[in-house]
Amino acid sequence: MILIVGTVRIPADGLEVALPAMAAMVAASRAEAGCIHYAYAQDVLDPTVIHVSEAWRDRAALAAHFATPHLAAWREQFAELGITDRDLKLYETGEGEPV
Repeated sequence: MILIVGTVRIPADGLEVALPAMAAMVAASRAEAGCIHYAYAQDVLDPTVIHVSEAWRDRAALAAHFATPHLAAWREQFAELGITDRDLKLYETGEGEPV
């Protein structure tokens, strides 16, 4: 399993436009084959910080995700939305187990 975890920052005055764009990205990504989990969440102490968490079946599923039109469109919006401070990390792990 491949995990992507991290944060991005969106200026407060851009959140109104960014939230629907993020919702569309999440919905499209969750519909992809190989997507186990895909979510963006606002930090409760700083709503300009968006937590990103993704889980993919394998590297092939992630590579397919990177080639999707919705990801390309999302990345094209970064400058317009003011997305900065991208800090995302990829982790390769075994299957998850309940805790």
